[in-house]
Parts: sequence; C-alpha cells; structure tokens
Amino acid sequence: MFTGIIAERGTIEEVHSSGESAVLTLTAPTLARDLPLGGSIAVDGCCLTAVTNDGHRFTVDVMGESLVRTTIGGRKAGDQVNLERCVPAGGRLDGHVVQGHVDGVGTLLEREPLENWNRLRFSVPADLAKYIAEKGSIAVDGVSLTVTAVSEAGAESPWFEVGLIPATLAETGLGAKPLGGAVNLEVDVLAKYTARLLAFDGQGAQR
Repeated sequence: MFTGIIAERGTIEEVHSSGESAVLTLTAPTLARDLPLGGSIAVDGCCLTAVTNDGHRFTVDVMGESLVRTTIGGRKAGDQVNLERCVPAGGRLDGHVVQGHVDGVGTLLEREPLENWNRLRFSVPADLAKYIAEKGSIAVDGVSLTVTAVSEAGAESPWFEVGLIPATLAETGLGAKPLGGAVNLEVDVLAKYTARLLAFDGQGAQR
C-alpha cells in the first residue's frame, strides 16, 4: 500500500524490452539506499518490484499488462518519474490509500496559473468517471490529490480538476507536464468496491 506522497524524483537510465515485457533501470540515490530486493515501489503510481539494487540504481520488471495499461510503456531513457516506497505498518498516512494499481490513463487538458497555485484539468476514461467525486481523492502519476471539480454525469468527454500548490508542482513533475501529456490515474479504491457491491445488490436474496 502507498499514500501518494512522492519520496523522490527518479531518472530512467535504461529501458530493455523483451517480448511483451520490459526491464527498467532507474537511478534514485536517496530511495535506493535501503530499498530491499523484492521491495514494492510505485513508479509514476504503478506498483512494481525491485529485482536488483546497488544502493544507487535499481531495476524493476514490467509485465505486458502494465506496459499496455499505464504510461510506463511509453517511457524512455532520461525520463523522470515519481517514486514512492510502500508505507510501513504503523507509518503515517499523509495522503490517502493508494494501491499502485493504475485504473487508466488521462491527459492534461488545461492549466490555469493562479496567485499561489495552479488549476489543472485532466481527461478521464468514461468508465472511470463515476468513481471520481468532488472533494474525493485521486492519484495522478502516483500523487495523492483532492478533486476540486468534476464534469457532469454522462458527459461525452468527462474530466476532473485538481488544485496544486507550488511545492507539489515542483516536486512531482506535474508543474512541467505539457498540455496533452499522459498521466496514470488511480481512483479511490472505496468507490470501486462500493460500485461492485451495488452491482450485486439483491442477488443474494434471489438465491
């Protein structure tokens, strides 16, 4: 489990593709220092497993499913990514519950610089829009954010907005994200479970 609080910006050194999977080599001097082999790490919000680590660089295996369903498949050497270690038992939950299971990919539609913050609007796949609520939580490229506005239910091109302070813009890479740039999205897990339970509503009584 993660919290959506980014620990470090890492750099992809190498992407080695092998069939439908890939191996990424990343540098992250602070985070890699005590990252154990087999340890879970969120890379732009995608939960991956460290398979080698020399204390400065580490590698992760990425299976085909993750390459297809996240932005990881389009990453290349030199790209910077958001990194977060899994939260330890008893650790402080500063963000919200993030599983590292990316639900879909959105794009940055608008950016409005305001006095002490930016308003960002992102597109969202239509099948995910129902899980996003104003004042609810969402992870964007692994960053825990609060939703400030949403499109109307049933909108042809659904979207949501978030407000980011300067520190978040600078430390997570979202400040440099270009219009049209793709982002990994993970909606609130409680919303997903609620929707699933409602889909079965009444079925138990019919058996």
